[in-house]
Amino acid sequence: MAELSLETLFSAAGTLALAGWLVIAVVPLRYGAPRYVAIAAAVVIAMLYAGLIGAFWAEGEGGFGSLAEVALLFELPGLLLAGWVHYLAFDLLLGVWERDEARRIGLPQWFLVPCLALTFLLGPLGWLVFLAVRFFRLKTAPPSAVAG
Repeated sequence: MAELSLETLFSAAGTLALAGWLVIAVVPLRYGAPRYVAIAAAVVIAMLYAGLIGAFWAEGEGGFGSLAEVALLFELPGLLLAGWVHYLAFDLLLGVWERDEARRIGLPQWFLVPCLALTFLLGPLGWLVFLAVRFFRLKTAPPSAVAG
């Protein structure tokens, strides 16, 4: 079996993450199964991360003590890809949490989807926007509309 190139792994991880994001964004909130589909995608991406770390960590120079060390660490394409799939997996898991929380508090899906898009594209910024939307929902919703 031919060894997969880093570019192929990059594309596969991105496609899998995008599929997970589409499922949690498009399927109506009343359905719980999308969370498991997205979590399964994140698990596969995390397994790729583990494989990349196992394959390339010993070759990397640098570290996490300074910005220059991080830049040196990510000069190795295998570790750069590991860093990227790390983001893909964690951001997707954050999107699952946002969906779960939106479902719990009765947030309309049309409020959730822009938050998910921002989290997909800009990670922490999307999470902050979701937290703000969540805060206002919890402040304005009648207690009966928010599940415990």
